[in-house]
Amino acid sequence: MTNRIALVTGAASGIGAAVATRLAADGASVALLARRRDRLEKVAAQITESGGTALVVPADVSAPESVAAAAAVVHKEFGDVDLLVNNAGLMRVVPFADGPLDDWRRAIDVNLTGVVNVTHAFLPALKRSAATRTTDLINVSSLAGERINPGMAVYGASKAAVSHLTRTLRAELAPEGIRVTDLEPGMIDATELADTFPAELRSMVDDLRAGLPAVPVAEVADLIAYVVTRPRDVNLPHLVIQPSKEI
Repeated sequence: MTNRIALVTGAASGIGAAVATRLAADGASVALLARRRDRLEKVAAQITESGGTALVVPADVSAPESVAAAAAVVHKEFGDVDLLVNNAGLMRVVPFADGPLDDWRRAIDVNLTGVVNVTHAFLPALKRSAATRTTDLINVSSLAGERINPGMAVYGASKAAVSHLTRTLRAELAPEGIRVTDLEPGMIDATELADTFPAELRSMVDDLRAGLPAVPVAEVADLIAYVVTRPRDVNLPHLVIQPSKEI
């Protein structure tokens, strides 16, 4: 990973923070993108204290102008990104009929439109990088995009769209040397997502986790680190990570 330049969205916590920390530990220069500067600065401090290189880039993935400004900052400080991990996500679990439309729009704006905005903004850099070095685009989707989960209609639909977008991007970008991976996690120990659940659902999730331990976020980071360190002519297009006993 030495000399690689990575951007990780949703890097303030959970999977994103774990991935950013792992990539930096392996030698990459990592730009951390999320809305909350204070959270990003804590992650960046942990990285730099361990000898890594991190850049804090506060931005809202749902806002094209915010993402464009972030892309300019990253290019100025680091140069062309050759590893993009689209991880930012928002999970709202509630029956469809009970969910305010504003909640559904926000989920789609972050989960799907955010991937479109970030990928579009950084694609020129990825293409330039691919001309001379290994280049990766990884989109963190979800098994919820393949399964029927009551209360997760919009979240699942947005993640299904991310997976389809990723497959199509691979068809378009593979000839240019950009490796594209669709990563679909199952039950992951990203506690901040569960914090948004209704109280009765949090209790159910806690009970489920007691009998079916969730995958630690460090394992997701380890998998991504494996994917992006394969030989340049090897691509892992579709991966699922979930607890061994999760059906």
